[in-house]
Amino acid sequence: MISRLHRRRRSPTSELQITAFMNLMVVLVPFLLITAVFSQMAVLELALPEPASEEADTPPPDPGLRIEIREAAVVVLDGGGPLQRIDRLDDGSVDTEALATLLAEIKSRMPEEESITLLLEPRVPYEDLVRVMDAVRIDPEDPEQAMFPDIAIGEARHEDPA
Repeated sequence: MISRLHRRRRSPTSELQITAFMNLMVVLVPFLLITAVFSQMAVLELALPEPASEEADTPPPDPGLRIEIREAAVVVLDGGGPLQRIDRLDDGSVDTEALATLLAEIKSRMPEEESITLLLEPRVPYEDLVRVMDAVRIDPEDPEQAMFPDIAIGEARHEDPA
């Protein structure tokens, strides 16, 4: 009986084998680092409005081509004023097909123009902004060709121009 207890005390202690875990980490860490870089390639660069400054002496720049996304309609404007008002569809969504067709006509008249400003009312849903941004960027006739890639976002005036 004493010899049995003696044998148990003398049994070697087993070591923790972490080789398989280390092999997993060697493969997993570079994979995660590489995929983190690719996730940033889908970011869309936007020009956001500058904070209001105290200097009101400088005249405002030419507003250029802009789209006001309102609760009732989408209004396309240029420096001279409203070009066209596109009412919302019966379900309340933005008529992106009509907007894309109008923007393609404008792009054919002004092929050098690259920038556009989107002005939103405060209660316009985010989905409407995304749909309008897609209609602005992608040419309906040639999806590989960008129409207005430089997009700026701002807040719409309180009065409806059209």
